[in-house]
Amino acid sequence: MPPEPIRFNDGAAYEKFMGTWSRLAGDAFLRWLDPAPGWRWVDVGCGNGAFTEMLVERCAPSAVQGIDPSAEQIAFARARLPDGAARFDVGDAMALPYGDDAFDAAVMALVIFFVPDPAKSVAEMARVVAPGGSVSAYSWDILGGGFPYAALQEEMARLASLPLWPPSVEAAQIETSRQLWADAGLTGIETREIVVERTYSDFDSYWRIAQTGPRLAASITAMASADRQTLSDRLRARLAADAQGRITLSARANAIKGRVPA
Repeated sequence: MPPEPIRFNDGAAYEKFMGTWSRLAGDAFLRWLDPAPGWRWVDVGCGNGAFTEMLVERCAPSAVQGIDPSAEQIAFARARLPDGAARFDVGDAMALPYGDDAFDAAVMALVIFFVPDPAKSVAEMARVVAPGGSVSAYSWDILGGGFPYAALQEEMARLASLPLWPPSVEAAQIETSRQLWADAGLTGIETREIVVERTYSDFDSYWRIAQTGPRLAASITAMASADRQTLSDRLRARLAADAQGRITLSARANAIKGRVPA
C-alpha cells in the first residue's frame, strides 16, 4: 500500500519557512520556462499559493487553477489572491478533478517528491493539458544536498534523528524526472539545475525560521533540550557569518519541462 501523502496544513508557517525560497527558485524557473501569455494554467500542489501568485503576476494567464490536498493551505491561498485572479480546489495530484485538455500548462512547484505515486501525477498533468501544451516541475535536489535546510537535517542526523525525507525523494533527481516525463508520453523534454541564495540577518533569525518547518518543528520540539542546544551550537559553528553577522545559504533545485504531443 502506498504511503499517505504528506500534507502541510499551516499556510502562514510554510510561508516563513519556505515561501522566500520558493519565490527565488520560482523566479529562475519561470525565466527558463518562458511561457507565452494567455495560457490556462493548473498549479498542482499549489500549497499556500506562493507560486500561483507568481503565475498571476508574471505570466499574463487567461486562467489559473490551483489544487492542493490541504484545505487549510487552500484557504490561505484564497486569502492571498482574493480578487478572483485564480481559482482553488482541494484535491489529489494523482486524480485531478478536471477534464482532458482543460489547460495549456500544468506545473508542480516543489511538490513531486511529496506525491506517493509520482508517475500517476505526471500522467494526470499530461492528461489535463491540451496537445502542444506544457508540463513542468521543479523540486529541491534533496538527495544531492540541494535542500535549503540540508545543513539542519544533516546535523539532526548526527544526533540520531532520522532524515525527514519526503516519500518520493528520488523523483526530484534529473534522470528519474526524465523517465517520468517520457513514460507519460511527453516530448521535447528539457532539464536544468537552478541554484539560488537567501541571506538571513543573523544566525538567530535563521534558527527561528528553520524551526517553523511544518515537519521539522515537531522533530526539533521532541528532542531533549540538551540535544536541541547541541544542534543549535553545531549549526552556528557550521554556518559562517559575514562581517555584519549575516548568513547566506544556497539551495539547488532540478527543473524539467516537456510538451504533450500535438
